[in-house]
Amino acid sequence: MHFSTLCGLDDKERENAIQACLKKIDEWEVDQVRFSWCDIHGTTRTKTLMLDFAKQALRSGVGMVSTLLLKDSSDRTAFKVFEPGGTQGLHGFGQGNNVTLLPDPKSLKRLPWSPKTAWLQCQAWFQDGQAVPMDSRRVLERALNTLNSCGFGLKCGLEIEFHIYKITDQSKQLNPQLASWPGNAPEVQLIHPGYNLLSESWSDLCDEPMAIVQHTAQGLGMPLISLETEFGPSQVEAVFAPSNALEAADNMVLFRSAVRQALARAGYHATFMCRPPFDCIMSSGWHLHQSLVDLKTHANVFQRTTPKEGASPLEAQYSLTEVGEHYLAGLLNNAKDTTLLCTPTINGYGRFQPNALAPESILWGRDNRGAMLRVIGEPMDPASRIENRLGEPAANPYLYMASQIYAGLDGIHKTQKAPLATQSPYGSSSEETGHCQRIPNTFASALEAFEKSELMQQSFGPSFVHYYSTLKHAELKRFESALDPKTFDVQEYFSRI
Repeated sequence: MHFSTLCGLDDKERENAIQACLKKIDEWEVDQVRFSWCDIHGTTRTKTLMLDFAKQALRSGVGMVSTLLLKDSSDRTAFKVFEPGGTQGLHGFGQGNNVTLLPDPKSLKRLPWSPKTAWLQCQAWFQDGQAVPMDSRRVLERALNTLNSCGFGLKCGLEIEFHIYKITDQSKQLNPQLASWPGNAPEVQLIHPGYNLLSESWSDLCDEPMAIVQHTAQGLGMPLISLETEFGPSQVEAVFAPSNALEAADNMVLFRSAVRQALARAGYHATFMCRPPFDCIMSSGWHLHQSLVDLKTHANVFQRTTPKEGASPLEAQYSLTEVGEHYLAGLLNNAKDTTLLCTPTINGYGRFQPNALAPESILWGRDNRGAMLRVIGEPMDPASRIENRLGEPAANPYLYMASQIYAGLDGIHKTQKAPLATQSPYGSSSEETGHCQRIPNTFASALEAFEKSELMQQSFGPSFVHYYSTLKHAELKRFESALDPKTFDVQEYFSRI
């Protein structure tokens, strides 16, 4: 019996997908296959199998040490797996046992920067054939199932800011005498000097690395719309067409990993950390565009035909349907509880500054880039949507999107009403600031809000909240004991994400 049979996955559709996968592998004449899995931090891990064994693993899977599910952001195991009770509350873990990665044969891709290498996306299973619930992709799948049971699907568009640098010296990073845990980063220089937004000259200056990003994304079949030079030095942005949430999340995971690898081969260092460790930078955000879709009609649930009778442009139902307003209100009312999943690194909390195209307070606005939630679209616009500007580009997309689903559904179930749209998102109006709350401005306060949240406990489950909080407490403890916060940022984030 194959392991896939034990997992209850064997059916005609999967077998047809396996046969198509095997045919492509032979046609491409690859000599190895990467079995890739996304960890809780949104980082891809992989096992590379030679061709004959890779073909067998389509049904049998490949073993992976379970502690990869229990590591904090520095790769330290945050649970005492070799002590009795060290993984209490986490069924199936302990003693460094194995889990099995089982690939999705329909996910097969050939890597543009390594054409002899094929790639498969995997999910983790316990050895008894039970799904590993902490696998973050499954977390989103469960949230989507909850959303689907209400008759809705989620459509997401990705707008991702990040930084690309030219590597000038890797001696510190690769010198064994200077090795550390986490490791050092390379020495770098800018690819453009910044502070000239959408400058054609700067775009031309960084044409080489941008072309690598383009060819990598398109070679992997991603719906890339545009690449732009952003405001900050060496900062760029990639924008993707909307797709269903699971596909968008998968694309985000692969995009980050792929461009880092492809650029590194050409002598560039890409980072998706929010605030690179230099004196003069602009923070990067990940703006998540989202709308609900009616599963029966495939219509945009947020789209109005006309404004609500008597509504002013500052009222939510001027632009959004009643369901859209409830979803918007849910995102607002649960913003503190979900911040940790949208901005999961300590580094990301330096971004919430006024007048920097980043949010500071829990507000919404009509096409207002200073507000946390930006409502886009007039009545009759089929692309009507809500853009959440709270996230950072290092976020695990499965957790980020799941948090939006649960927060939005909470608003729908409770028929919550949204306040008036802000006209002064950075607090110039005392009337507005008296009625809004600030986004948690520290990692510790966001972690506390997440742990204490009834909605997070009910939606993600107490076991997951305990699990994720344990990992994040370990990260916070190391930061608080660090001798130099900047060195922590370099080693923890700049060299790794």
